[in-house]
Amino acid sequence: MSKFFTFFCLLALCFQTAIAQKATIEGKVVDASTGEPLIAATVRSGDIGTITDFDGTYSLELDAGDYSLAIRYVGYQPYNKSIKLEAGQVMKLDAFLEVEAAVLQTATVTSGKFEKPLSEVTVSLEVLRPDLIKSTGKVTIDEALEKIPGVTIIDGQANIRGGSGYSQGAGSRVLLMVDDMPILTADAGYPNWDDVPVENIAQVEVVKGAASALYGSSALNGIINVRTAYPKAKPETEVATWYTSYMNPRDERLKWWDSAPYTFGASAAHRRKIGKLDLVLGGYLVREEDYNKDTYRRFGRTNFSTRYRATDRLTIGLNGNFNFGETAAFLYWASDTMAYIAAPNTLSNRKRTRFNIDPFITYYDKGGNRHRLQGRFYNVDNNNDQDQSNSSDMYYGEYQFQRQITPAELVVTAGAVVSGTAISAELYGDTTYTSRNIATYVQLEKKFMDRLNVSGGFRYENNVLISPAYFNENKQDTITKERESRPVFRIGLNYRVGEASYFRASWGQGYRFPTVAEKFIRTNAGFIRVLPNPSLGSETGWSAELGLKQGFRINGFEGFVDLAGFISRYQDMIEFNFIGQGFKSVNIGGTDIKGFEATIAGRGKLLGIPVSLLTGYTYIDPKFEEFGLDAPEGSQALFNAQSSSEMETNVLKYRSRHLFKFDLEGSHKGFFLGTEIFYNSQLVAIDNLFEVLLAGVRRFREEHSKGYTLLNLRTGYNFSESLKLTLLLNNTANIEYATRPALMEAPRNLTARVDYKF
Repeated sequence: MSKFFTFFCLLALCFQTAIAQKATIEGKVVDASTGEPLIAATVRSGDIGTITDFDGTYSLELDAGDYSLAIRYVGYQPYNKSIKLEAGQVMKLDAFLEVEAAVLQTATVTSGKFEKPLSEVTVSLEVLRPDLIKSTGKVTIDEALEKIPGVTIIDGQANIRGGSGYSQGAGSRVLLMVDDMPILTADAGYPNWDDVPVENIAQVEVVKGAASALYGSSALNGIINVRTAYPKAKPETEVATWYTSYMNPRDERLKWWDSAPYTFGASAAHRRKIGKLDLVLGGYLVREEDYNKDTYRRFGRTNFSTRYRATDRLTIGLNGNFNFGETAAFLYWASDTMAYIAAPNTLSNRKRTRFNIDPFITYYDKGGNRHRLQGRFYNVDNNNDQDQSNSSDMYYGEYQFQRQITPAELVVTAGAVVSGTAISAELYGDTTYTSRNIATYVQLEKKFMDRLNVSGGFRYENNVLISPAYFNENKQDTITKERESRPVFRIGLNYRVGEASYFRASWGQGYRFPTVAEKFIRTNAGFIRVLPNPSLGSETGWSAELGLKQGFRINGFEGFVDLAGFISRYQDMIEFNFIGQGFKSVNIGGTDIKGFEATIAGRGKLLGIPVSLLTGYTYIDPKFEEFGLDAPEGSQALFNAQSSSEMETNVLKYRSRHLFKFDLEGSHKGFFLGTEIFYNSQLVAIDNLFEVLLAGVRRFREEHSKGYTLLNLRTGYNFSESLKLTLLLNNTANIEYATRPALMEAPRNLTARVDYKF
């Protein structure tokens, strides 16, 4: 017994001695200006490290000795400190991090579902900040996105690097998200830009290229992720109001009005902390009497966001957005000499109600792993006077697990998604359709030698579409149930070649299941009939890119130059084409889109004047794999050629080969002056039928064969940090231009905008 007791005492003494040799550093990492805790900041000394908890706290155990401690958080300046630890010591060390001003260190999340500096992402990703959106007077997010190189918006549909053409509102290859959750309509996959709360944006991130591995169907061509803002340490309220007056067109024959058309709008956002609760409230009103005759927009939107920190590890929240209004629009003009007047039977009036409710829970376990459960219910109800009413519900739920293994510099992200829709519409045979999607995904991000970032992802999709009935000319078909499963993969790398030089390469697969609208729509607009195609198949593809991002500093001005070469290939691409008695969605076979892009972005001082710059040029060469008038009768190649207005030129329809974007703003003693320039080369090819049957389309295209250059000017004055007046003269040269056939864009117009913050 005495021997056992002696052994136990010696063991206890050794254990106590070992413990006594250790020392502990603990503290909190926060934003220096707001006091906000920084979650998952890395705290490291050599190969030993940890990350901060949800409340920004950390604890790191080390042997006694001298150390160099480094604290890092994406988008913030690094914190470094030399420390000396004695055995048994508990050192208290709080870190107050300053926001990093460098453009290359802008924090982004969309590429990997965790915060990462812009310079280190493995794909082409652009960031649009809210101050640029406000200063250019953009009142909807689609207008602001036109600034991004390689991005075009054709009649409400987003296209990235020529990945899409014009699909008349059905089907999108670009996924629109708000706070990492999709917000495309359930029936058509259409982005309702008016639902995005521009009054409360933190930043917009645009991923160019296939992103289906993490985000699923509809991300075949890219992602637009709108991240909303949360409160800072002090409450803040922002209000804005604006008035736009449209001037006379250059061609007086186009003027139909006696008093000038106009747009009036106002917005407000309030953000504050109430104990453990973060609260955001927003509102938006628009009344637009449009330059297109008998068309208008009158709607209001309200939104809220809540985030409650129940404990230092658990957060729960609920977000919501409600949109009510009515609009009127037409599909195509009466003629090029009556471009702002609707052709007979093409004008439709619609009353709408849309809302989404988004609950979420975030939990950090004791191992520092993040568990996130988020959901969305999205309801759309459109009442249309042209037998085109539709309503739909979309359900979305996602569980996401993320583990950051700091010593190995490895991030593991995995998740499961379940979504479903219920759709009822006159447009689709006045019946009900339901769908269900189940998906799982995993992505690994690993850093090597503090220079090389490698990411790889996999996703497995399973889709089910139940069609109770669809109607052909003379019969009603029975219930159908379609099932389809598909895996997709991606891989990418980013290597820091020099101090501010980053080389990247990526390859990713894409996949999109057709929408209900593409398969089952039946409607008329003037002489145009749109017919269903129940046998329409899904489209797949892949995109690859090589890119170089080079940071620079010229005195007080810093930014980056980004050069990228890219290629996208699709199999069974879906496009609307004229088939016999009308238009319908069809699989047109394979397509090949190659191109390159150059972007320059920066901010700082030039000659002592604060300046911001965003500019870029994109070239694409979009082709059919099968094309030619000499192809066999009934072949895909012959069909593609005959349906195009350029029958002898192999080019995909509704694409501009050359795009140029330029935005420059400078300020001095409160005054600021800015300019926007957009150049789009002509859409080389459109549907042949439009040139033959729509009055004036061929003549207009011949007269504007070199495309268009649009110049917008802005100026204003900052009376204080709280009050700002902006004047914007858009379409300064009063040019005639159209982004798609038979729908003219606005003549010269003047906007006055006031922003007030308190």
